[in-house]
Amino acid sequence: MSEGRPAPEGVDPTKPNAARIYNYLLGGKDNYEADRIVAHRMLSLAPDNRTVASFSREFLTGAARLAAEAGIRQFVDIGSGIPTSPSVYEVITQVDPDIRLAYIDYDPVVFAHTNAMYDGTPGVTTMLGDFRDPDDIIARLPTEAGIDLAEPIAMLLVGVLHFVLEDEAPGVVMSRFHEVMAPGSYVAFTHGATESDETWVTQTVTDTVGSTAQFVFRSRADVATIFKEFDLLDPGVAPIQHWLGDDLPETRMVVIGGIARKYQSAGTSS
Repeated sequence: MSEGRPAPEGVDPTKPNAARIYNYLLGGKDNYEADRIVAHRMLSLAPDNRTVASFSREFLTGAARLAAEAGIRQFVDIGSGIPTSPSVYEVITQVDPDIRLAYIDYDPVVFAHTNAMYDGTPGVTTMLGDFRDPDDIIARLPTEAGIDLAEPIAMLLVGVLHFVLEDEAPGVVMSRFHEVMAPGSYVAFTHGATESDETWVTQTVTDTVGSTAQFVFRSRADVATIFKEFDLLDPGVAPIQHWLGDDLPETRMVVIGGIARKYQSAGTSS
C-alpha cells in the first residue's frame, strides 16, 4: 500500500505493527517499510512463518465458507486483523450477498485499516473490541452490527487464543459466549501448540513477555477444554494442515485448530 497511498487517519507507518506484519506475510498490501523489516527478520529465523500464515488464512476462509454453506448468515470475526484477499467478506458473500459480518479487533491500527476498507459496505461493521471482554461485545453486536443472537452465528477466533493468558481465563470467556449463542452456531479457532519446535516456543515466549501480544502455547487437550461446552467436529483439535488437505508440509511452529458447534438442544450433539 504503503508507498502508493496515504495511511489511514490515526496510523503511524513508521512504527511496526503486528497486524500489518502478518498482512505482509500473507502477501497483502496494507503494510509499510517498518513492518517489512520486522517480517524479514522473522523469516530469517524461521522461513516457514510465511507458510504458517498462509495455512492459518486458508483455515479461516475455509471455516467461514463451511458455515455459510451450512446456512449461517451472521459472522463475528474476533481478532480479525487487516482483511487480506480472499477475505472473510469475499468468501461468505459468494454464498449469500446479504450476510452480516462484524469485524472486531482490539488494535486501533487494525480498526483504522479495516474501517477504511469497508466504510459504507452493506452488512459489514467494524468494531473496536476485545475477546477478553465478552459482555461488551455481546451488548454491542445487536445495536452496532445488527447481529441477532437469537439466530445462529459463526464466531471466528483465528490467531486470537494464544494471546489470552491463563489468568485471563479463556475457558470462562468462551463459556460466556456459549451462553448467548443460539443452537446451531459455529466457532472456528486456531492456537499455537506446545508441540511446536522447543527452541521456537522458548524464543517466542521470551520475545513477547510483557508486550501487548504476549504469547502462550497450549496442548491440544488444553485447547479442547476451552471448548468443552461445544461439539467438536472431526478431526477435532488438530494441526491446521489436517483440515486443509493431504501431504502438506510440517512447520516449525505447529498451529492447531478446530471447528465446533453449539449443541442443538440440551444433551444432544449437533
